[in-house]
Amino acid sequence: MNVIEAIYKRQSIGKMKTDAVPRSEIEKLLGAAVQAPNHYKVRPWRFIVLAGAGRAKLGEVMAQVMKRRFPELDAAGLDRERAKPLRSPVVIAVGVDAPDDPRVLQVENICAAAAACQNILVAAGELGLAGHWRTGDAARDPEIKRFLGLGPDQELIAFLYIGYPEVWPPNRERPGFEERTVWIE
Repeated sequence: MNVIEAIYKRQSIGKMKTDAVPRSEIEKLLGAAVQAPNHYKVRPWRFIVLAGAGRAKLGEVMAQVMKRRFPELDAAGLDRERAKPLRSPVVIAVGVDAPDDPRVLQVENICAAAAACQNILVAAGELGLAGHWRTGDAARDPEIKRFLGLGPDQELIAFLYIGYPEVWPPNRERPGFEERTVWIE
């Protein structure tokens, strides 16, 4: 498959098998990620790979955070939060460094890390893996960021869920570029 086909085939797939993804495949995804363009070669991305029990640890932190935010939440609600990282065999959390070079803007670092995320998702499809980019309140929570080893000045822009799809859905038609494009000649 060529890169254009891979981009057009890419889609978010939420239902994944529990089968483990070999570390070598995840390393291929991370290798693709760091090919993303970034201003002044600052490489602002941080990848935290959660597999096995690491996903359950993240789920426990997420449940604790939810309990503090919503003390009235029942056990079933906490269990749902706890189970979120278990939806796939691998979760790659993607953090972004704050600029330390005055020439670099924060938005440039975020865009570079987002491009790295897109590279992961396109590469996952090429390898026969499903991918789903999620964020939500957990991505903005200081305690979750701390658990992942990110500092208060670092952004958490993605939880990339990676695994083998239960079913590979058919390609769906997406809107074209035409209605969102202006040509100035």
